[in-house]
Amino acid sequence: MSLADIRQFLRVDTPKAWLDKAISQIPILLIDHAHCEKKAAATALNLMYRYPERLELQQQLSRLAREELRHFEQVLELMPSRNVHFRSLPPSRYAGGLRQQVRKEEPGQLIDLLIIGAFIEARSCERFAALAEVIPDQELADYYRFLLRSESRHFRNYLKLAERYAKVDISERVEQFRIIENEFIISPDKQFQFHSGVPA
Repeated sequence: MSLADIRQFLRVDTPKAWLDKAISQIPILLIDHAHCEKKAAATALNLMYRYPERLELQQQLSRLAREELRHFEQVLELMPSRNVHFRSLPPSRYAGGLRQQVRKEEPGQLIDLLIIGAFIEARSCERFAALAEVIPDQELADYYRFLLRSESRHFRNYLKLAERYAKVDISERVEQFRIIENEFIISPDKQFQFHSGVPA
């Protein structure tokens, strides 16, 4: 899936104000990026444990988790030469805010979690592409371009799994999450992180 397809799926691009802030906050950007990769692996593993009877989910998310952990390791490797030290960060409003909308009953809960996974991966892909065009650190820019293919594939896999297990059209539910996701991206946000909104 192309970057244009992903941007069309998201509807809202990363605001320039966020990109300007990111360039001035490379240490936080790297630390939170590493956390995001680790959380992405944990999310995939959690879904595997919760839905062991879903064979296609097991196969796809197993590969995804391994790839996300490798990305986590790669981001850690980029830190020492930039004098950045990995540490804990407070959770952002983005993923948690999306998960507040998850239905309690099945299969709605599974479908919603997969749709959220698709949005997180799509937004990551869109931001990597945007950062690669403006960040002055050429090694980081090249690395973000390298990540585009895998993030795009992860987005596509999550969305296809949601469509497969829903067995009905999910476009209305996707739109509901899109409205919420877009609001997190374009509204003021006091906390700067990889998926934060417009710097307040």
